[in-house]
Amino acid sequence: MELKKIYTGLNAQEVAENRKKYGENLLTPPAQTPLWKRFITKFKDPLIIILLVAGVLSIAISFYEYHGLHEGTEVFFEPVGIFIAILLATGMAFFFEEKANRAFAILNQVDDDEPVEVIRDGNPKKIAKRDIVVGDIVLLNTGAEVPADGKLLEAISLHIDESTLTGEPICHKSTHEEDFDKDATFPSDYVLRGTKVMEGHGVFRVEKVGDNTENGKVFVASQIDNSVKTPLTEQLERLGNLITWSSYAIAVIILIARIAMFFLSYDFTWVHFLQYLLDSIMICVTLIVVAVPEGLPMAVTLSLAYSMRRMLKTNNLVRKMHACETMGATTVICTDKTGTLTQNQMRVYKIEVDCSSEEHKVLAKEGIAVNSTASLDLSDAQHPTVLGNPTEGALLLWLHEKGYDYRQLRADVEIIDELPFSTERKCMGTLVRSGLLPGKTILYIKGATDIIRYYCSDIMGNRSWDDITAQLLKWQNQAMRTLGFACMIIPDCSEFKLHEGVISQILDSIKDGNNGLTFQGIVAIADPVRKEVPDAVRECLDAGIDVKIVTGDTPGTAKEIGRQVGIWTEKDCDRCVITGPEFEALSDKELSERVNSLKIIARARPMDKKRLVEALQAKHHVVAVTGDGTNDAPALKAAHVGLSMGDGTSVAKEASDITIIDNSFSSIGRAVMWGRSLYQNIQRFILFQMTVNVAACLIVLAGALLGTQSPLTVTQMLWVNLIMDTFAAMALASLPPSEAVMQNKPRDRKAFIINPSMSRQIIGVGGLFFILLLGLLYMLEYAPINSMTDLLTWHPTGPRELTNHELSIFFTVFVMLQFWNMFNARAFATGKSTFHFKDCKGFGLIVLVIFIGQIIIVQFGGKMFNVTPLCLTDWSAIIVVTSLVLWVGELLRLINRK
Repeated sequence: MELKKIYTGLNAQEVAENRKKYGENLLTPPAQTPLWKRFITKFKDPLIIILLVAGVLSIAISFYEYHGLHEGTEVFFEPVGIFIAILLATGMAFFFEEKANRAFAILNQVDDDEPVEVIRDGNPKKIAKRDIVVGDIVLLNTGAEVPADGKLLEAISLHIDESTLTGEPICHKSTHEEDFDKDATFPSDYVLRGTKVMEGHGVFRVEKVGDNTENGKVFVASQIDNSVKTPLTEQLERLGNLITWSSYAIAVIILIARIAMFFLSYDFTWVHFLQYLLDSIMICVTLIVVAVPEGLPMAVTLSLAYSMRRMLKTNNLVRKMHACETMGATTVICTDKTGTLTQNQMRVYKIEVDCSSEEHKVLAKEGIAVNSTASLDLSDAQHPTVLGNPTEGALLLWLHEKGYDYRQLRADVEIIDELPFSTERKCMGTLVRSGLLPGKTILYIKGATDIIRYYCSDIMGNRSWDDITAQLLKWQNQAMRTLGFACMIIPDCSEFKLHEGVISQILDSIKDGNNGLTFQGIVAIADPVRKEVPDAVRECLDAGIDVKIVTGDTPGTAKEIGRQVGIWTEKDCDRCVITGPEFEALSDKELSERVNSLKIIARARPMDKKRLVEALQAKHHVVAVTGDGTNDAPALKAAHVGLSMGDGTSVAKEASDITIIDNSFSSIGRAVMWGRSLYQNIQRFILFQMTVNVAACLIVLAGALLGTQSPLTVTQMLWVNLIMDTFAAMALASLPPSEAVMQNKPRDRKAFIINPSMSRQIIGVGGLFFILLLGLLYMLEYAPINSMTDLLTWHPTGPRELTNHELSIFFTVFVMLQFWNMFNARAFATGKSTFHFKDCKGFGLIVLVIFIGQIIIVQFGGKMFNVTPLCLTDWSAIIVVTSLVLWVGELLRLINRK
C-alpha cells in the first residue's frame, strides 16, 4: 500500500525495551488446574461426601463383625460396593467433562503466529502477531485482523468490523476530526485487537498489547469465576441435609429406645450393658448407611452424562456437565443480536430499480457489478462469503442469486475512472466503457439517496420523488440501510476528457440537477434475522423464559430486530430500552428497580452485559447468556449458563459452558427442553429411591424396637441399596426428553427438589410397603412357611427364628415391590401410561437385568446372601401379588387422565 508519510518504526533495541516494559502481545491463558485436582473436585458434591462418611462407617462395622464377631469376608461386600458407587459416579462425571473439554480445545484453537505487516528500522517486514510491541507501526489492509490496540496515523476509506467487541458489523474509521462519529462506542481514530478490516487500508501506532488491550481486558474478566451455585447444586445440598439429619434423628430414637428396653427387660451388668450398647450403636450406624441413597449421585451423573452426549446430537457441545440441567431452570436469556439473532451477513431486503426495458435492466446489473469495491469468495458455491464492505457485498450476493456472474460483468468493461466513497460526498462512482452496451461510456453512481437526487435530472419509470422518499422512510424506520442508484451515458462529444479524476469534474458541473444523471432506483439492505429465530424465541417466551437483547447497535436497529423476532411489541414503552451510557449511569438501586422491565440495551459495551447478568442474578433469576463476540465473554462467564456460537471468537467460547455448533437460536430451546426433562428424570429416581429407603428404614427401625432379628442382611441390602439403585439410576436417567415440559413455567430455584406430589407418594407408597412387609414379617415369625401357598392357611404358633427360606421369601417380596414401583416412578409427571416405551429401549433392557439379577441371587446366592432357592410356585405367586403395585398405579393414572 502507498504511504502518505515516511515511517521509521522501532529499532531492535526499542523493541526489546518495550517488550520488557509493556509485555508481549499474548492473552494470558487461564491457569490450568492439574488433572488430579480436577478429579478431586468431583468429591465436593454434598451427597458424595455423605456417601464417603457412610462408606467409612460401613468399613468400621465390617471390621467389628469380622474381628469381633468372627463373621466371614462377605461383611466387606457392602463397604466395597459403596466405594465402587462413589468411584463410578465421580469417574463418569470426570470422564465426560474431560472428553468435552478435549473436543472444545480442537474447536477453539487460537493462532498467535499469524503474520502481521509492520515497519521497523524504516523497512516494511512481516512478524508474528505475538511479536508486536507497544510503539510498533502496523500496516492494515482489507481482510486483515487488527493485532493490537492503537491510534490511527492514516486511514483511507477504512471500515472495520467491530462486532466481536461492540456488535457493530461496520464502523467508519478516520484520522480527520470532522469525520468522527460522536456516538461510536470507541473513538473513530482508534483500532482494536481482534477486529477486522472490511474495506480500505490504514496505518496505526500500537498503544496497548496483550492483556492491556480492550480484547485482553474482556478476556481477563471472562476468567473470573464468581462461583455462582447452580440450582441443582443448591437443591441437592438441601436434600443431602434432609437425608443426613433425618437418618441421625431416627438413629438417635432407635438408640434411646433400645437402651430403655434394656433397663426394662434385663438385669443390669456392665459387661452385658456395654455389649448391648455396642450392638445398638452398630444398628444405628447401619441404619444411617441404609438411609444414604447410594444411587442418587449415580443417577445425577448418569442423567447429566446421558443428556450431555445426546445434546451434542442437537448441536449443543456441553463443556460443563451441570449446564445441561441448569438450562432447564433458566428464567432469563440475555442474547447478542449480531450473529445470534441475525445472520451477521448483510443481504438485500428489497430492491426497486427500474428494469422496464432491456437497456434499463442492463444498466442496473452492470452498475451493481462494476461500481463496487467488494468481492465474493465463491469457493463454496452454496454459501458464498463477502470480502470487503458488507453493504456492497450484499448487492453482489443479490446478483449472484439472480444468476449473474459479477466477475464476468467486471471483466467485460474498461474502467476509466473511479471515485471512492467519502463521508463528505456520501457516494461513490465508476466510469466505464460498457461491456453490455458496446460503444457507450457510462457513469454509475450509488450512495445516499438524498445526496444523489441532486445530481439527477430524470427518474427511470413512473415514480415521483415523493414516492421514493416515502419508501425510503419506511425502510429506515425498520432500521435498514438504504442506497440510491443513478447513471449517465456520456456522449461521444462530451466536453470532458475521459481520464482519472473526470468523475469529480462531471459531478461538480451538474447544477441543481440540470443535464444530470438518471435516477435508477433504491435498495434496502439489512442483516436479516435467522429464519428459525422467531419460532425459537416464541418457544422460549411460551416456556416462561424472558429474552433480552444486548447489542452494540443503535436503539432503532435493536428495536426493529426485537420486533421481528417477537421480543419487542407495541405494548412496550421507551422505559424498556436503554443505551449503554444510560445503563452505566444507573446506580445499583436504580438498576435493580428497572432490570426486570428492560428488554433491550443498545450501544452496549462489554461490561454492560456482565452487569446486567449480575443484576438479574441478584433478583434470583437463573440467567443464560448467548453470544459470539469477545465482548460477550464476561457475561458468558458470569451467567449460570454461557452459550457461545460455533463460529464465535475463541474468547467467547472459552468463557462459555455450552457451544452451539450450528449457531442456531433454536438449539437453545432444545437445551432448555433437555434440562427440564433431565431434572424430571432426577426427580423420578429420587421418588423411586426415597420410597425404597423409607420402606427399608422403617423395617430396620421396627426390627430394632420389637427386638426381632433383622429381616434384611447386609449383603441383601447391598443388592437393594447399591446394585438395584445403580441399575434404576441408569434406567430412569436414560428416559428421553419430552416436548411437553416446554409448556411449563420455569421452576422456582428455591423450591425443594422433592415437591408435594413426590412427598405424598414417597410417604404413602413407602408407608404402605412398610405395613405390607411388617405384616408379612409377622406372619413369617409366628408360623412356619414352607411355600407361599402356606400363607393362605396361616395359623399362628408363636414367635420363632426365621429360616433362610422364609428370609428368601421376605427379601424377594421386598425387592419385587420396588421393582414394580420403578415402573410407576418412570411414569411420574408424564401423564402417560408407564407402558409408553417409545425411545426407551434402555429402560426395558435394564429392567430385564434387574429381574434376572434377583432370580440369580436368590437361586444361586446361597450363604453369601443368606438365601435358599425358591420354587416356581413361590416365584409365580410373588410376581403376581407384588405386580398389583403397577396395576393400581396404572389405574390411578388412567383416572387422572380422564
